[in-house]
Parts: sequence; C-alpha cells; structure tokens
Amino acid sequence: MIVEKLGIPKSTLSNWLSRIKFKPNKEVLERIGKGKLKSALYKQKLKFEDIEKMKVKAAIDVGKLSKRDLFMLGIGLYLGEGTKAQEEIRIVNANPTIIKLAIKWFKNFIGVKSCHLKLAIHGYPDHITNELVAFWSKTLKILPKQFVKTSIDMRENKSTYKKRKLPYGTAHLYIKGGGTLHPGVKSLHRKIMGWIEATIKQI
Repeated sequence: MIVEKLGIPKSTLSNWLSRIKFKPNKEVLERIGKGKLKSALYKQKLKFEDIEKMKVKAAIDVGKLSKRDLFMLGIGLYLGEGTKAQEEIRIVNANPTIIKLAIKWFKNFIGVKSCHLKLAIHGYPDHITNELVAFWSKTLKILPKQFVKTSIDMRENKSTYKKRKLPYGTAHLYIKGGGTLHPGVKSLHRKIMGWIEATIKQI
C-alpha cells in the first residue's frame, strides 16, 4: 500500500492523484472483476469530461483580466495570507503559484524590485535544506543569497503525516527596503492595510 510505504494519508493521496486516469493492471482486474471495472471506468470517463467542461465554462466566466482585476486579486491574497499585525510586508504559503502571484502583485502595485525580495523556508525533518532552497530559487527566480535561514521543524510531537503533506515546505516571502524602496516598508504596509479596509467597507 502506498499509504503504508510513504506514510501519507489516503485523503492526501486521493487529492494528488484525482486527475490521473486510472489504468488497472492484471492484479486489479482479477480482484474487482470486469463488471465493476467497466462501471468504474465509465464513472471516471464522466468525471474527466465534466472537469474539462467546467474548465471551459469557468474560463468564459473569468474572461480577460484587467489591471484592476489583478489589483483586487492581490488585495484578497494579502487579506488571506499576508502579515497584518506587524508593520512588515510578508506573505506565507506552501503553493509556489500563490507566492509567484504575490511577487507579481508586489512589483506591479507597490513598486517592489527583485532586490527587495527575501525568502525564508519552513520545512520538516524529511526535507533537505539545500534542495528546498534550490527548488524555490529556481521556481521564483530569486537568488540563493536572498534566502534567510531555513528552519526545520524538529518537534517530536508533530504528526508523521505532517512531514510529506508539504513537499516543498512553506515559503515566507518578505519585502525588505534596504534604503532603496520608497516610501519604505512600514508606509507601504499601511497603504496595503488601507486598501484592505477600503475594500471591506464596500462589501
């Protein structure tokens, strides 16, 4: 069993593999029988057809994004994933796509440049620090020298299932001014908070 060999919960595996078409081997055919297999394959066919149909409809609903659409999307992203209590600009997420979207928003709407980006990675005991840094550096096009110390969660009371649920750890994306970002990180954080407040008041 994959669950037993990798120590990954069945629900997580199901989510990872849900979009891969099922191809039964001889052992599976013998175990479940041709009748049940035919029914399972038919249901799978309907599922994938519906996924593709919904994708097409969703793309039509979204249409072409305007600059304002991207601006508001970034506000929503920061509202959900950004630091709000301290006057620092930081977004935390394990999904590389979310972090890349945050970088694009920072650059387009608050004047951040690549040199202002800093990244800290939080991992688990089964992670190799150098591999984590290499992955995020390549994916985000951030130089390794822009990474601050990677932290590995070594607490013994953590569930073993936690270890492999986040294959690349969690990325903490920081904005550091370094004297070249105007009007400064604190002022820009206050501006982001103002955008969020103005948005919430209208909802």
